[in-house]
Formats: sequence, C-alpha cells, structure tokens
Amino acid sequence: HVQLVESGGGSVQAGGSLRLSCVVSASIYSTYYMGWFRRGPRQGREGVARIDRYGNTKYLDSVKGRFTISKDNTKNTLFLQMNSLEPEDTAMYYCAAGRRSYLPRELLPRDFDYWGQGTQVTVS
Repeated sequence: HVQLVESGGGSVQAGGSLRLSCVVSASIYSTYYMGWFRRGPRQGREGVARIDRYGNTKYLDSVKGRFTISKDNTKNTLFLQMNSLEPEDTAMYYCAAGRRSYLPRELLPRDFDYWGQGTQVTVS
C-alpha cells in the first residue's frame, strides 16, 4: 500500500518561510520521481517543483529562487523549502510520485501516479 504523507503547512505572513515534508513509501521512493503541486482558491492543480531519482530539479517559473525541493534518502522524505512567501502562494500543497519510461518535460498532474492528502499553506 503506497502512502505519501505531507506535513508542515500553516499560516505565515508575507515574506516568511515554511518547510513542507512528505514521507513516501519505501516501495516507490527510490524508483519514482517526486514533486509538489498546489491548488489555490480559484485555480486548478499547478505543478510547483519536481526532483528525479538523481536529484535533478525543475521548478514553476514563479517560485524559482524562492522554493527549493530536496529529499533525504535516509528517511524516504521529500521536502519543499519555501522562502519569501507571497499571498499568491496560498494553496493546498500536495506531494506526488510518478514513474514513466521518460522524464516528462512539464510538471503535469497526469504524469504522477500517487498523491498525498495535502497540507494547507496560507500567506497573508
């Protein structure tokens, strides 16, 4: 049974920081690429960042330089460090894992197979 369990959301003032964590089932951690998505109050699910098995990363343009995706292989845990948060970053954040025969060029929900339950981030 595959599980992705997020934590670390909360409320913060603009300019502040939060770090999201996602514990990923060991059965998929080492062979799947992983990412973070978000869904704001009036938008669909948006890809924020992705990291592949080798540590290569990809980011949404609007978060480049502010967010950092990383992982701790000793703990099967994915992170999203979010700095200089803006009200526009307010959303439910989801971690996800996927595996394809190729690494997708874009950050799209359809390329991910497993999802966490989400953690709310509110920036005011």
